[in-house]
Amino acid sequence: MRIIDVVQWDTMPGIFAWRYPENELNTKTQLIVREDQEAVLFNSGQAFGPFGPGRHVLNTSNYPVLTSLVKTVTGGRSPFSAEVWFVSKAFKLDIKWGTGTPIQVEDPKYHIMLPVRAFGQYGLVVKDTSKFLIKMMGMVPTFSEQVLANYFKGIVLTVSKSMIAKYLVENGISILQMSVYLQEISDGIEARVLNELEDYGMSLVNFTVNSISTDEENPAVIQLRNALSKKAEMDIIGYTYKEERSFDTVEAAAANEGSGNIMNVGTGLGMGVALGGHVGNMMNNLADNISVSSNSKTCPACNKSIDGNSMFCPHCGKSTTKDDNTVCSKCGNKMNADCKFCPSCGAPNAKLSSTKCPVCNAVVTKEMKFCGSCGTVLVKKCPNCNSEVSDGSKFCNECGTQIK
Repeated sequence: MRIIDVVQWDTMPGIFAWRYPENELNTKTQLIVREDQEAVLFNSGQAFGPFGPGRHVLNTSNYPVLTSLVKTVTGGRSPFSAEVWFVSKAFKLDIKWGTGTPIQVEDPKYHIMLPVRAFGQYGLVVKDTSKFLIKMMGMVPTFSEQVLANYFKGIVLTVSKSMIAKYLVENGISILQMSVYLQEISDGIEARVLNELEDYGMSLVNFTVNSISTDEENPAVIQLRNALSKKAEMDIIGYTYKEERSFDTVEAAAANEGSGNIMNVGTGLGMGVALGGHVGNMMNNLADNISVSSNSKTCPACNKSIDGNSMFCPHCGKSTTKDDNTVCSKCGNKMNADCKFCPSCGAPNAKLSSTKCPVCNAVVTKEMKFCGSCGTVLVKKCPNCNSEVSDGSKFCNECGTQIK
């Protein structure tokens, strides 16, 4: 049996605790503990120590607590069996944490369920060496940074999720505004996690929440951001959502050929939105303003309402600028001279009433003085005063001479 004379550990990066591979010691064994370490001896589940930085000779005179471990003295040495654990007291500041899956949280400001992700980092340090080893010993021979991070990951994530949701609800903050409160949230989570780790003899160093964000591809997030963008646009322009809907309704009704007078739009709005008398009056005033300010006119050919700046009617294609109107001989309505029938009463246009040339039988109008086919004079003249008389007249309107 080989008795160990010197027990020591050269600290390795990323390792929290390490068990010395041999366990046969004696009262002459030297235990060397470096500046950033502590050491603990274990026998039958009982802890002896911790031993701080320095050189320690494990004899019962220096450490009376070892008396129960010492066997019969042999050659000036008292052999005993014990496990020696070394614990690094150096800070570990680069442990990353994050929510593997989003937390489903109801946004307290907009009342919509949104997926929330959180990421950060923290450092772990052994605060109570004996408590840490008693609690954790037996799991593995070496406690690496990754092993501890995985072991305490559940605690960190559970506390973080709970604290983030609680902070949102208690303070009424939108998830989209959480980045402003990262320091406060970090402090709250750190206090809770510290309390949980105390039973393990562990402590946190510089716990931080680096980001709290949402899944930008989630439909609920896209819908909320579009709504906020629209609201910002309306705030800049200076109108509300209800007013915008009213504008849309008026515009749609005005584009409808059968909408008639724009005042009907106000009536439709009042019935459609059902917002009460106050809003109904607002809609009627809006319709009045639109009616007064709108620049429109009536097509002289088809009698439909068109834009006042239109040079041609979009419905019938007729010019709206030429003075080629005439008056219906029956109802007196003004209409385009090319209309065959009055758009108001349906009477035939007298100017377009046709007849036939007495010579070649070609179709001519009463306005024509000569036949377009043979040149025959179509207008009768008074034989006395030479003034024109209409077809069928028996007497001259100027001098009263009988027309044969």
